[in-house]
Parts: sequence; C-alpha cells; structure tokens
Amino acid sequence: MSSPASAIESGLQERLAELVAASSLELAPRELHRAGDMAALLPADTCVYIPSLPGLPLARTLEAVAAVRAAGLDPVPHVSARRILQRDEFKAFLKQAVEEHGVHRVLLIGGDEPRPKGPFEDSLAVLESGLLAECGVREIGVSGYPEGHPRISSQVLEQSLKKKIKMASDQHLGLYVVTQFSFSPARMVEFCAHLARTAPEVSIYVGVAGPTDPAALARYAQRCGVNASLSALRNLGIGIARLVTHTDPREHVIALARYARSREQSNLVGMHLYSFGGALRTARWMRELISG
Repeated sequence: MSSPASAIESGLQERLAELVAASSLELAPRELHRAGDMAALLPADTCVYIPSLPGLPLARTLEAVAAVRAAGLDPVPHVSARRILQRDEFKAFLKQAVEEHGVHRVLLIGGDEPRPKGPFEDSLAVLESGLLAECGVREIGVSGYPEGHPRISSQVLEQSLKKKIKMASDQHLGLYVVTQFSFSPARMVEFCAHLARTAPEVSIYVGVAGPTDPAALARYAQRCGVNASLSALRNLGIGIARLVTHTDPREHVIALARYARSREQSNLVGMHLYSFGGALRTARWMRELISG
C-alpha cells in the first residue's frame, strides 16, 4: 500500500515537496494540447521531455518543442542516436531548437532501433561529433539503469558513462543522469548511492512510473525491460497483480526523499516522471505532493 502524505514522518514532507518541484515529466506529441493545462499546475520552467518515437520526423518534434516553450515550460527533446537520418538535418534541428525555442539541454540516448538509420551508431557517437556543443546545447542527460540493461552488461554501462563524462567535460557540457523507472524503491536508492561513490560530480534524476492504470504499467514495464524487480518481488511471494495495482508511486518518492535527506550533499536532484500518455494526470499528482 502507498503511504499517505499524513503518514510521512516529521520533516520529510518539505524535502519531498522540494524533490517533486524540481522534477521533470514526459509529454507525448499527441498530448501537446495539454501543455497549457500542465503549465497551470507545475512550477514555471518545469522540464518537459519530448520522446523520440519511431517514424516521428524532426519537424514534428520541433513543433512539440515550440508548444512546450510557449506554455511556459522548459522543453527537453530526446536525441535518439540511431533514429537520426541525416547529420545536416539533425544539425539544423538543433540550431533551430536552441535559437528559436530556448532549448539548452537534451536527453541523449541510443534508441531502440536494431541498427542505425543514419550516421550515428550510438549516443557516444553523437557526443563525439561535437554537434551538441556546436549548436548551443549546454547540458545533456544520459541514461541510467537501476534494473540493469537487458542487453548491455553493468561493466560496459559504467565504462560508457565514464567516457561520456570525460567527453562532455572536454566540450564544456554539463552532464546528469536520468534513470529508467523501477518497481523497487530499494534499487533506486542503491543506484543513487552507487553513482555518488563512483561519479560524485554527476547529478541524478531518478525515473519514477507516474500514476497510471495497472495494464498500461505492466505493458510499459515489459517494453522497457524493467523485469528484474518484478521477478525479485515475485520470488518473495509478492504477485505482479498486487504490485501493479500500486499505481500511486508515493512510496517510491518517499524512499528517495529519505535518501536525499540523509545526505548533506545529495546527488539526487529530483525525479523524472514517466507519464505513459497521461501527462496531465501526472502533473496533477505532482501538484498535490508539492502543495503537501
């Protein structure tokens, strides 16, 4: 069961509200008409991430960027390396996003394509090209995996992160981590603590599955490879049905707030809310926790 706000121990509510106020969320292009309603619920300039979807042209992503900025929110487009078709088209997109719509950060990911559709093999190749810094991007988010990656070993992931940190520093780019969501608060906290030990200069936004219905949550979990905590909890006798009916992620946020409160200088900046097509519902939920 999720812990109600009234049950939060003394002193934690303020830290929890701060973390949620500093958090970001995703907005699918089909939800652009909700941007104004979301802005009315969220702190000014809340970061709103615009996913890279298969077959979605960069022109459509640019429309989404413009709509998010016009609503008074801070647009953060996904840059999916393997979905970039042409270098020049991508460069033009970046320059327009930065110069006309104030984009200053992007989420740099490899993408789920089995093979590159254009010149970039992976996110490292995009970073190595220098295009992000050249076009005026000042900060990049990179992926983190509390559950591990279904196809990449933990060792390779750590080596890749070290390369990205070094490359970003050489190009005077800020770098932070945005994680995939997890069903296990303990795994989230463990990932934060591990990153604090291995890369203390790197800030982190922990991915949290926003309020959604059980069927959608299970569907996205399978698609995103978030099966490790499902399996672990099943082995402890906790059925998936019971787990996914827990659709208010409050206990996850409380666990993260406790982690942040326990450290004088925490690497945890906020959460990144995966809205699963329910961005307005997620914004309302965030508003409720910010207001206490």
